[in-house]
Amino acid sequence: MPATTSHAQTDETSASSTPRARVSGPATNRSNGQWLVDGTEPLNHNEEFKAADNPLNVRQRIIDVYAHEGFDSIPADDLHGRFRWMGLYTQRKQGIDGSRTSKLEADALSDRYFMMRVRIDGGALTTEQLRVIGRISTEFARGSADISDRQNVQLHWIRIEDVPEIWRRLDAVGLHTTEACGDCTRVILGSPVAGIAIDEIIDPTPVIEEITNRYIGDPELSNLPRKFKSAITGHPSLDVVHEINDVSLVGVVHPELGPGYDLWVGGGLSTAPRLAERLGTFVPAERAAEVWLGVVKIFRDYGYRRQRTKARLKFLLAEWGAEKFRQVLESEYLSAPLPDGPAPATPSAPGDHVGVHEQKDGLRYIGVAPVVGRVDGGILSQVAEIVEAAGSRRVRLTPHQKLLVLDVAPDDVEDVIEQLDAIGLSARPSPFRRSTIACTGIEYCKLAFVETKETAARAIAELEKRLAGIDLPHPIALNINGCQNSCARIQTADIGLKGQLLGGSEFGYQVHLGGGLATQDRDDAGLGRTVRGLKVAADELPDYVERVTRRFLADREDDETFAVWAHRAEDEALR
Repeated sequence: MPATTSHAQTDETSASSTPRARVSGPATNRSNGQWLVDGTEPLNHNEEFKAADNPLNVRQRIIDVYAHEGFDSIPADDLHGRFRWMGLYTQRKQGIDGSRTSKLEADALSDRYFMMRVRIDGGALTTEQLRVIGRISTEFARGSADISDRQNVQLHWIRIEDVPEIWRRLDAVGLHTTEACGDCTRVILGSPVAGIAIDEIIDPTPVIEEITNRYIGDPELSNLPRKFKSAITGHPSLDVVHEINDVSLVGVVHPELGPGYDLWVGGGLSTAPRLAERLGTFVPAERAAEVWLGVVKIFRDYGYRRQRTKARLKFLLAEWGAEKFRQVLESEYLSAPLPDGPAPATPSAPGDHVGVHEQKDGLRYIGVAPVVGRVDGGILSQVAEIVEAAGSRRVRLTPHQKLLVLDVAPDDVEDVIEQLDAIGLSARPSPFRRSTIACTGIEYCKLAFVETKETAARAIAELEKRLAGIDLPHPIALNINGCQNSCARIQTADIGLKGQLLGGSEFGYQVHLGGGLATQDRDDAGLGRTVRGLKVAADELPDYVERVTRRFLADREDDETFAVWAHRAEDEALR
């Protein structure tokens, strides 16, 4: 659920259908609301309420006032604005169909219940923390729990009266919801195998911990132009979708300086997708937090604030270019320039970490796939019990809506796999279960036009039957999104589906084909293409995916991937 207060306040403007869509910076002949250029006078209501009262201050009002006086006591600027900084959105009122999504304002669409996003930087959880989330889900959220593709857990049906007790329980085990949403530095994606993988280049855990301990909840960084997304990995699989984050640090080995990070900035999807760009710098581990902070401050000071639709870092990068961005970063925000550095190698293995893998200490980690991230409080509590019975205390969530169990003895692997499979978490999933992700959809999201989670689950089950025995050269990523904002990364999937009103009262999906990440050396890598007029109704989804998959298998050349084939194929082959 994107950080917006009504459907009109989506991330960006019109979409491009080209595989390498790029955004343009705004016109320069009028104020863009850049603090260091135009001053800090608020230019829209979002900027006004942030300037009037730091959004972080809303936490105490929730505890002292709203939890006691109830939902009706919450003023609009807190309810639809500052609550986001505490990881809270009103969820969609039940029974409002997609035809009314773009016609109703926030109050009309909103229920009296909240989605709560538990912030889990790096996706790292202890079994104690997992058990607490599971119990909160069961007691306060009607059992709801989704593993998001930002390594968070999202709960629904939260009452304002219960929020202080939920926070108390989270705080007791070192978890929180601070800045899980809002115009701030949101959860930091981290490699799910940080510190344990045999082939790890560098462990990003110390950098993630330094950033979160020093800067999350800092009032000086809590008023950014829009959301700010970060990713840090030291694993060669490039497992944090670094090309679509505002800032990413990617593990590399400098020929003279040893292991460190390659710096990427300015990525983001939604309706004006743009892949991040390398700045060409090498970031030593001891300077990684400083560099991250410098990029955040550039966004704070120079980011566009006049229009919400242009208020992401990618628009600034589009105007400045990578060379100027690096020059400003080094001259205005860092203690010293950065050396040039190498680019990361193209990964040779999937970054979802599904299956059984050896750790550097000889133990094993097991990656399992729920169906499109959907679990519940009972499942999370059971996972904690299974993991502890196997002698482990650590799990990780991934940016692909998966869950990893760490530190399993080799002799216990099959028993753990069997127990996890019994509660719906598969270590050996079908290709479509493994590679399908879906956003929240119309079930809870005020921006959605269509249902996503159940549609995806039904499609997976049907495709498992229809394509059983078919030898796919690699899993075909199927990403399903309820609206245009691309929380499920539709432009970067083999098959991306964007929910929309097809006409009349029929809902379905626009199709994006041939997207892919972590493959920048390929000539056609990047964002997916669209085919004019190609839209698919929800009940026709399995038919379409089966048809295009079989056509790919019939037409592919040599070791051609689905993405490569989709970009060269004629439109008719993709229908």
